[in-house]
Amino acid sequence: MPYKKNHKGKSRQFTNVEELESQRKQDEQRRAAKQAESSSEEEEEGDNQQRSVIDVQNPNRVAQKNKKISQLDDVVAKPVELSRREKEEIAKQESARRYQQLHAEGKTDEAKADLARLAIIRKQREESARKREEEKKEKEARAQAGKEASLNAIKSKGGGARKKR
Repeated sequence: MPYKKNHKGKSRQFTNVEELESQRKQDEQRRAAKQAESSSEEEEEGDNQQRSVIDVQNPNRVAQKNKKISQLDDVVAKPVELSRREKEEIAKQESARRYQQLHAEGKTDEAKADLARLAIIRKQREESARKREEEKKEKEARAQAGKEASLNAIKSKGGGARKKR
């Protein structure tokens, strides 16, 4: 192996072409052997799985387990346990819905009070409308009476025609 010095004083080592070729061939043989082993294992495990390049023995790592469709049906069929807060939230929503339904039907105390208040307001509005109509009719009658009185006065004075000079 020839040695060369660089400008910093360190020596560099170069590899022969023959050594590189032999290492490359050995690497190819190892890869071919690994592929032959892994292809037989992949046929057993399935073609879709990927194997990691480095197998690590990590105690915290959870291996993914393959589940069959029959096992998935069991998982879906299990009733879901709700937490206390979720149960309270559902109960709260249900009671609010029930209250809104009863309120719409007019069966709650608040709805009865609202309906009574609305009836009183409706009655007051009808009375005020009636009073306005009566006042309007009285005003028209007074205006009509005033016109008739002025016409009568004009007729009684002499016809209302002026003399020319």
